[in-house]
Amino acid sequence: MAEKLKIIPLGGLNEIGKNMTAYEYGGEIIVVDCGMAFPGDDMYGIDLIIPDVSYLIKNRARIRGLFITHGHEDHIGAIPYVLKQINIPIYCTRFTAGLIKLKLQEHGLASSTKLITVEPGQTVRAGKFQVEFIHVNHSIADSVAFAIHTGLGTVVHTGDFKIDYTPLSGDAVTDLSTIAEYGRRGVLALLADSTNAERPGFTATEQTVAEGVRSLFARAKNRRIIVATFASNIYRIQQIIDLAIEYGRKVAVNGRSFQIKRGETVQVPAYVAEVLEQSMAQDNATANLIERESSAYAAEAKARNI
Repeated sequence: MAEKLKIIPLGGLNEIGKNMTAYEYGGEIIVVDCGMAFPGDDMYGIDLIIPDVSYLIKNRARIRGLFITHGHEDHIGAIPYVLKQINIPIYCTRFTAGLIKLKLQEHGLASSTKLITVEPGQTVRAGKFQVEFIHVNHSIADSVAFAIHTGLGTVVHTGDFKIDYTPLSGDAVTDLSTIAEYGRRGVLALLADSTNAERPGFTATEQTVAEGVRSLFARAKNRRIIVATFASNIYRIQQIIDLAIEYGRKVAVNGRSFQIKRGETVQVPAYVAEVLEQSMAQDNATANLIERESSAYAAEAKARNI
């Protein structure tokens, strides 16, 4: 009987979050991504939602590895909960590994989990699969797509990506030449990011966004600037730090995901972490003020039933 390739989506289709896909070939399985989703307004008492991995638990002996495209919560958030049921090696890039390591430490899984870092352009053999890491541009550093090679052909799994020829970081351009070469050779299937694909046009380059942020700094003059961003968006944080230095401003950081502890920094550009630490040390009073103002606002809103 001829071998078959099965592509089994366990989450992430027709929804935002919970990304997880299993590939099964020749009696072996690899898994791509392991994300969570946030509950809806009608899901009382639910903190987060993870994919149904009962099929993986049943076939745990056949799983050869978990491959992660990038470090956003909808792609890594369920990892600790799944690892408590299935102990499998994880393959990912360095920045993604840093984010996953923090989760493993929080759940007491760091010592029992095999976390392997892979550079874009390298290929990993996992049983009967060979998985090539291909660099792509996204709002988080070290994002990759996968070219998954099997005896029946190659599947390209893009993960989340953006085509931006002028990103904030010059090394963050999507590797279109490698993707085009796979197109020239021919692939068995393409599993591509389709978020907003039904909308006409294209997404603006980050340089356009950067110009807008710079104009805000210029117009603010001596007024306080409050910036909300994902803690994992290192490119945006670097942009804000650069502008703060240029305009002679100090930076106060607030938020659980932004807390930086000495000796536990994720692998990011060194000067970004250094400036953030210095800014927090120099301006703790401002950070405390922000926290007090936030608490006061929350208390007032609660009193008014807002």
